[in-house]
Amino acid sequence: MDRVIFHIDVNNAFLSWTAVDLLHKGYKKDIRKFPSIIGGDETKRHGIVLAKSPVAKKYGIKTAETIYLAKKKCKNLEVYSPDYQLYTKMSEQLFSYLKQFSPKMEIFSIDECFLDMSNTSYIYKDLEQLAHQIKDYIKNHFGFTVNIGIGNNKLCAKMASDFEKPDKVHTLYQEEIEKKMWPLDVGNLFMIGKSSEIKLKELGIKTIEDLAHANVDQLKKYFKTNATLMIQHANGLDNSDVTAGKYQTKNKNISVSKTLPHDTVDLEEIKKILLQEAEEIGRSLRKQQEYAKTIAITIRNKDFFDYSHQIKLKNQTNETKVIYDVAFDLFLKTWKKDYIRNIGIRLSDFVEDNHYQMNLFESEKQIQKKPIDSALDKIKDKYGYDSIIPASLLTSSVDKSKKAN
Repeated sequence: MDRVIFHIDVNNAFLSWTAVDLLHKGYKKDIRKFPSIIGGDETKRHGIVLAKSPVAKKYGIKTAETIYLAKKKCKNLEVYSPDYQLYTKMSEQLFSYLKQFSPKMEIFSIDECFLDMSNTSYIYKDLEQLAHQIKDYIKNHFGFTVNIGIGNNKLCAKMASDFEKPDKVHTLYQEEIEKKMWPLDVGNLFMIGKSSEIKLKELGIKTIEDLAHANVDQLKKYFKTNATLMIQHANGLDNSDVTAGKYQTKNKNISVSKTLPHDTVDLEEIKKILLQEAEEIGRSLRKQQEYAKTIAITIRNKDFFDYSHQIKLKNQTNETKVIYDVAFDLFLKTWKKDYIRNIGIRLSDFVEDNHYQMNLFESEKQIQKKPIDSALDKIKDKYGYDSIIPASLLTSSVDKSKKAN
């Protein structure tokens, strides 16, 4: 039997999940049916559109634009705050339901997953019919809609689920690629970012079909080793597995970022924010009982230009001080001395094994300090996040108080 993969993707997850929760709490309006968005706190400059209703989309409102700009497009736009605890709960309920259909499920993000339905014909006679049944059950029992894409690999299933939305089932089998995928704009191909799209179009590659027939040697001049993968994807080729297993529900990476109250080049202020983020993200990783092998720094300047840098560690870690030290060092190596609007830390390449190679210059005393973070986590869990404040942060606030007086 041919390989068959489902890709299940929640339609407009954050807004849909917020709408369902509000309706359950007795809210009289369905926020999906009028101009509404999920957005951050405008007063703290987290005023970015995270999700939008279908009605808001008709006004030209886009994800990631400022709420200020969105409100200029639609005067009666309603803004609702994100609730990540709710989104995690809804996500877990969805995946708990879906895992009954296949022993191989890969959680791709908080609102989407892959199911490997290969070799299930002895259970399900018609997989497309099953997809419709799953879609309808989710709508009727959970109150939100999904798209389901079906293909012979993960790439094609993912592409299929992005066809017409919402509440649809689409197929993209190998024999359908030429008709359904090739006519699409090259920017619609999975894994083609905005900068790659611009460069491809400068080279005269405007559709996925153009990319499928492109000269790999020519593209390597601009995209290096990625050129081969891009052409393979344009031809619908993908051999990656649906990776199920014991740890599939854990995050593939953890990131935290903060938008500053004002654009800044103040190094002391940046250090303070990085320390707060290192503590927050380290705590999250320790709760997963895992260790990160890769640390990245992400920067957004005042002109909304993003850049980043990462490093692979010799020794995996979930220790706050190590995360901070590495992140700050990466920041110094990456920063273009421009005014910063947002800064973040991302951890990835997780392992459970804490096998440690002592550095030649690292003392035994330093190694013995590692359990301290876990002890502090327990105190904060019991008495609150602000029950213990790093001395460096306390010093900063005291200094500011003295200056004010």
